Amino acid sequence: MNHWDEIRTAYHVARAGTVSGAAEALGIHHATVIRHIDALEHRLGVKLFQRHARGYTPTEAGADLARIAQVTEDQFTQLEGRLKGQGDDVAGDLVITALPGFSARLAPVLTEFQSRHPGLRVQLLTGPRIFKLEYGEAHVAIRAGTAPQEPDNVVQPFLDVAFGLYAAQSYIDKHDLPTEETLADHRFIGTGDLNSRAPFMRWLAQNIPAENVRFQVSDDIAMREALIAGAGLGFAVDGSQDGLVRIIPSKEEWKSRLWLVTHVDLHRSTKVQAILAHLKAAARQWAKDDAGLSLP
Repeated sequence: MNHWDEIRTAYHVARAGTVSGAAEALGIHHATVIRHIDALEHRLGVKLFQRHARGYTPTEAGADLARIAQVTEDQFTQLEGRLKGQGDDVAGDLVITALPGFSARLAPVLTEFQSRHPGLRVQLLTGPRIFKLEYGEAHVAIRAGTAPQEPDNVVQPFLDVAFGLYAAQSYIDKHDLPTEETLADHRFIGTGDLNSRAPFMRWLAQNIPAENVRFQVSDDIAMREALIAGAGLGFAVDGSQDGLVRIIPSKEEWKSRLWLVTHVDLHRSTKVQAILAHLKAAARQWAKDDAGLSLP
C-alpha cells in the first residue's frame, strides 16, 4: 500500500491527539511524526489537522482518513494473528472463547496444556459476545445451543449438557414449591435475548408469559448467582447443585449441545489440532465424572 506509514501515523495522531502520543505508540521520533503528517497533507492537497497548543485535532478530512486507516490496521492485525496461528509450533498466542460458566472447567485444562507447551501464551475469553474467528479474534470457540452457521468455520460436536429447572429454598419459602402445573404462577430468571441459541431459553420464551421473567441476566454465571439469591426459577446443569432445589429434572428439549468451532484457515494448523485433541480428551473425562454432561 503506497504511503501506508504516513497514513498509519496520521491515524495514531488522530487517536492520541498529540504528536508525542503518536510517536510513543509507534515507537518513532516525534520529528518523524511531523514529517509524515506534513508530507501526507502536501501529497493529498488537504489539511488533515488543526494545530493548537494542546495538540492536533483532525479536520473532517482527517477524521475520514483516520476511520479508514483504523479499519485497515485492524485487518492487518487480524491477518497477522491468523498467519501466526498457521505455524508448525505449539507456541505463541492461543485464544479460546467460551461461556463464562465453562471457565471453571477450562482453566485447569488449558493450564495443563500450557505446561506441556511452555511457549504458549493463553487467553481465555468469556462472555456472551460471539468472537469472529474469520477476523482472527480466537483460535477455538466453544459455543452452545444450535450449531453455528457462519461460513468458513469447521464445527464439531463437543458435549451435551442436560439442564434442569431449579430454585433456591429461600424462593420456595416465599412463593411455595412450584410444580410443572403451576409454573405460570412463578417468577423466572431469563437472559432477555430473544435470539438466544440455548434450547431452554427458547422453551422459556414459548411457554412462560414474558411478564413472569422478572429478573434478567447476561450469562450463565449471573444466572446461578440470581438463582442462589432467590430471584426466581432458573436453569442450571442437571445434577449436583448445592444450595438449590430441583423443581423439574432435565428434559430432552432443554438439552444444550456445545460445539468446537474453528476457522477453516487455521483448523489444520499444528497448534489448533493439538488443543482440539486436548479438549476432546477432557470432555471424555467430564462426561464420566458429571451426570449432567455426556458425549454427543
